[in-house]
Amino acid sequence: MTGAEGDRRRALLLHLYRAALSAVDGRRRVRAALASDRDERPVSILAVGKAASAMAEGALDALGARVQRVLVVAPEDGIHHELLALPQVRCVAGDHPVPGERSLAAGREAADFAAATPAGSRVLLLVSGGASSLLEVLAPGVTLEKLRRLNEWAHAEAVDITALNERRATLSLVKGGRLPGLFRQCAVEGLMISDVPGDDPAVVGSGLLAGVDKVALVGCLDDALEAALRAARARGIDAARATKRLGGDAAAAARDVCHEFAVGTRSLELWGGETVVRLPAQPGRGGRCQHFALSAARQIAGHPELVILAAGTDGRDGASEDAGAIVDGGTIARAREAGFDAAACLEAADSGSLLEASGDLVYTGPTGTNVGDLVMALRLK
Repeated sequence: MTGAEGDRRRALLLHLYRAALSAVDGRRRVRAALASDRDERPVSILAVGKAASAMAEGALDALGARVQRVLVVAPEDGIHHELLALPQVRCVAGDHPVPGERSLAAGREAADFAAATPAGSRVLLLVSGGASSLLEVLAPGVTLEKLRRLNEWAHAEAVDITALNERRATLSLVKGGRLPGLFRQCAVEGLMISDVPGDDPAVVGSGLLAGVDKVALVGCLDDALEAALRAARARGIDAARATKRLGGDAAAAARDVCHEFAVGTRSLELWGGETVVRLPAQPGRGGRCQHFALSAARQIAGHPELVILAAGTDGRDGASEDAGAIVDGGTIARAREAGFDAAACLEAADSGSLLEASGDLVYTGPTGTNVGDLVMALRLK
């Protein structure tokens, strides 16, 4: 594959990836959801998650002067500077992906925010993926060390997000439907961007919205995949979506995807979901998308017509600052020339180091959304 041809294919996949992100942008989706809101009561807003800043901005766009108080809890690099200039908005950084002292401080801020909300107020909870780690109020007798051990165990043992969130809720005074109860005698509503299978409010953010009568889903993985599919077909590409959600071991999922694509006839196939990686004691650089991408690169080595993107919709892959990677039939050869062995890097959970050397990493920065991971396999001759 020539350099120009390779660049064209990568540009196409990045275009489709951006189309998917745009379709689930937190600001755009919340603004649209509230555009017809005619309730003139003052509103207090608590936004938590990787998309918290964008979702809060969407609510401010739609509700304007009705918004009296806003608390945003987000990753440090996900706090939008424009919000910091607004007097009615307070922004707090929590810890992610493993909860820490800042997560507990954010939990205290949220509890104080709820306690200061006058009875009878209208409250809008905006929740997206990542909220589980960013904000916490521990149950009596539970220590931060115990919470950390749970998260570290789950990451090391490749526990799926639904099971992990169920365990998190048992240690918390805000998860599992307890957060809305802190806003006593208030009318609580919720909007959520989902990164979990089934888009269940009882699971997103470990159930921060569970028990809220009025919850609207404003963005999910299906929305992102459909947008990418439309963008591909608009360019005349023979494209289809897989019916099965990605999950389980990242390397095994990559093998399955590559096999399914190889025996198919489409020029482009799309998958979504979240895989898991069993981590060694001292993992290297990367995350599940980069692990998936490197595993896929081994499967397609020597096939110049194939290119595969695997990237998170939040712009972060695990503890990495990269969103994921785009690999092709030459990735393994380029890595070998740079002195990297793919099998050893996978064993060490150090896919990111190899993919940096092969020139295949994708960096976006925080995207303002979080609906899971996207995989796109392209075949153009």
